Amino acid sequence: MKWEIMSVVVVDDKGRITLPKRLREGVRKVVLIPAGSHIVLIPLRGEPREIAEGWLRTGKGRGKLKEVAEGRARMDALERAGRRNDRRD
Repeated sequence: MKWEIMSVVVVDDKGRITLPKRLREGVRKVVLIPAGSHIVLIPLRGEPREIAEGWLRTGKGRGKLKEVAEGRARMDALERAGRRNDRRD
């Protein structure tokens, strides 16, 4: 697979993109990570839980991980809202 070749894709009016065939072969799911003005797509070949077991080690259960993620998302949203209000002043 040729991941080193960059592609430009079009976002349609419903917000969808079509990945070039050479990039989507064997991929049914991707992880989408917003990274500032960029979006990172990581292909998943298999179930996310199974894939993560090889490199993501934690003693926390699923409920605790969800709680931590929601707390951080809440803090991020409040921070962004604060920055937005600062720009309006």
